[in-house]
Amino acid sequence: MKTKLLSLLMFLISFSSVYAQGREDIINSIKKVNNYWQEHNSAQCRGFWDNAAYFTGNQAAYELTGEQKYLDYAIRWAEYNKWKGATQTDKRKWKYKTYGEGMDHVLFADWQICFQVYIDLYKLEHRAERLQRALEVMCYQATTPERDYWWWADALYMGMPIFSKLYTVTHDQKLLDKQYECYRWTDSLLFDTDAKLYYRDGKYVYPKVKTACNGGKSFWARGAGWVLAGLAKVLQDMPRDCKYRAFYVDRFKKLAEGVKACQQKGGYWSRSMLCEDDAPGYETSGTAFFTYGILWGVNNGILPAKDYKNCIDKAWNYLNNTAMQTDGSIGYVQPIGEKPDPTKTVDAKSQAPFGTGAWLLAACEYTKYVR
Repeated sequence: MKTKLLSLLMFLISFSSVYAQGREDIINSIKKVNNYWQEHNSAQCRGFWDNAAYFTGNQAAYELTGEQKYLDYAIRWAEYNKWKGATQTDKRKWKYKTYGEGMDHVLFADWQICFQVYIDLYKLEHRAERLQRALEVMCYQATTPERDYWWWADALYMGMPIFSKLYTVTHDQKLLDKQYECYRWTDSLLFDTDAKLYYRDGKYVYPKVKTACNGGKSFWARGAGWVLAGLAKVLQDMPRDCKYRAFYVDRFKKLAEGVKACQQKGGYWSRSMLCEDDAPGYETSGTAFFTYGILWGVNNGILPAKDYKNCIDKAWNYLNNTAMQTDGSIGYVQPIGEKPDPTKTVDAKSQAPFGTGAWLLAACEYTKYVR
C-alpha cells in the first residue's frame, strides 16, 4: 500500500511540475510579446479604439505578471490623453449615430473603450481625475432615452463593458439598466439565431450581403470576436444576482456554440466565418478574441470544459506557434476594416495594437486554464 501511495504521489508531483512549467513558458511568451510591443510603440498615442483595445490586453498582462513597466506604460498613455476619450464639453454636441473620430463623438463607443482601462487604473489608486470623465460621460448616457448607441458589433466590446465595470465602483443600478436596454436593441438587430453568430452591423444582415459559398450568410470574425470578448467582460463584472444576467449568459453560450462550430482545422477562424473562400488564410484578431472568450467561459464554469477542450487546444496552438513570431510580434492581423476583405494583405508581418491586445487577453486567460 505504501509503495502504491508513493508511486501515486510521485506521479502527481511530476504531473503538476509539467503543467507549472507550461504555465511559466506561457507567462514568458506574454512578457516577450508585450515587451516587443512597448519597445516598438510609444505610449503617447490617442485614446481611440485601436490603441485602447491593446491597453485592455496590457492591463491583463500587468495583473498577471505584476510588471511595473506595464503599469507605467498604461499610465503614460492615460495621462497623455488626460484621462479622456473624445473631449467635447458641450453635451448638446455629443454624437454617436454615425462613425466619427472627431472630438464631438463623445457618445460613440470607439471613443469610450479607454474608460475600461482608466477604471482599472482608478481601482489601483483612487485618484479622482482617473474616473472623472468616465463618470461624466457614462452616467449622462445612462439617463438618455436613446437605446441605439451600439449599432455595430464592435461596440459591444468598446462600450458595453464600461457600464458593468463602472457599476463595480459606483453601484448605480441605472448603469446596468441602460446596459441591458441598449444590448437588447443591438441583439435584436444583429444576432442570427440559426447561425448563433452576430453580424457586424445592419448593412451585412442576410440577404443584404451573401458569401461566395452558395450565397450564404456573411459573418466577420473580428466583429463576432468583439461580441464574445465583450460578453465575457460584462459577466466578469456583473453581480451574480443581477436580474439581467441570465440573458447575457444565454447569449454567451449560444455565441460560443456558433463560434466553435466554424473553427478551421488549423485552429484559427477565417475572416469570413462560414466561407473562408471570401478571404482565405489566417487571421489572428478574431481568433484571439474568440479564444479569450471561450477560455473565460470555461475558467468560470459557464462553458463545459470537456466540450471546448479540442477547440481551445487548436486555437492556442495557432496563437502560440503561428500568430506569435520569433521576435515577439503578433502577425496575421487583418488591418482596420469592417468585413472579410480579401484585398487587405494579412501575413506574418501584419500587426496592429488591437491584435496584440487580443493575443494578450487570450494568453493571460490561458494561464488560468492551464493552472
